[in-house]
Amino acid sequence: MSTISIKNLRKNYGPYVAVDDLSFEIPKACVFGLLGPNGAGKTTTFRCMLGLVRATSGTISYDGAPLVPQTFERIACVPERSVLYEWMTVADHVEMTRRAYKKFNVARTRELLAQFGIDPRKKARALSKGMRTATMVALAIGREADILILDEPTSGLDPVNQRHVLNLIIDESTRGATVIFSSHQIGQVERAAERIAVIDRGKLALEGSVDDLKADRKIVEAILPSETFALNGLAGDPRISRIDRNGRIVRALTSRDAQDVLARFEALGASGLRIVDLNLEDIFLYAVSPADTTADVVEER
Repeated sequence: MSTISIKNLRKNYGPYVAVDDLSFEIPKACVFGLLGPNGAGKTTTFRCMLGLVRATSGTISYDGAPLVPQTFERIACVPERSVLYEWMTVADHVEMTRRAYKKFNVARTRELLAQFGIDPRKKARALSKGMRTATMVALAIGREADILILDEPTSGLDPVNQRHVLNLIIDESTRGATVIFSSHQIGQVERAAERIAVIDRGKLALEGSVDDLKADRKIVEAILPSETFALNGLAGDPRISRIDRNGRIVRALTSRDAQDVLARFEALGASGLRIVDLNLEDIFLYAVSPADTTADVVEER
């Protein structure tokens, strides 16, 4: 059974559709990355999951049950924007969190704050953006929750502390927690996430295991003899799901038989031939952007 199930989620703000018929499931003890361009609907999805906004339609369930006040004992979150109280010290926030929840590891939270280099005596208004994010991450991890919902949990952090947060996310999954997080830095998601969902203009564009998405497809790169050289029907090859062409350079996304596709380019007289493994950035860009061209171009004589 999945820990979190989102089915046919839709959220309208007046005539604007922020999330449109979104469905995916997040397994227990999984690190799940939510990707999408700015305005794709990631934050709205998180807000619906936390009950901060009411979905127009669709359902969100936790272990088969809807969100109720008691569920928040199991959920820790880091929102995109700081929710720290400006006039309170970091230590005050630790104490407030201890009083608010039945389970909260104060010692672990203080240890994390020290690792981030945060002085607990400082008031929130004296913290940089990155240190506010780190404080919220420390408070969330200290909750020892079953589910963590993290919206841009590395925002404003330097590379060292970004890596530290990613390690904490992986550690929480190893502990048995389910983690769903978003990041504009796709390399971070690739490092930490086992599964991903890509949202584009409120709709689900792609979902699956990171390893499977990378293993199923390859890119064949080639340099054509001229910018107007004909592809001779390659765009219609069933093994090629997409062709991007920029001048003489062609990149063909193949679902199988990449070596045979490369041989077809070689037969056309193409040079610079190579087969490239996809990374998560390639997968993301292919999911949210149209191909430059999939049509043949007739060679000028």
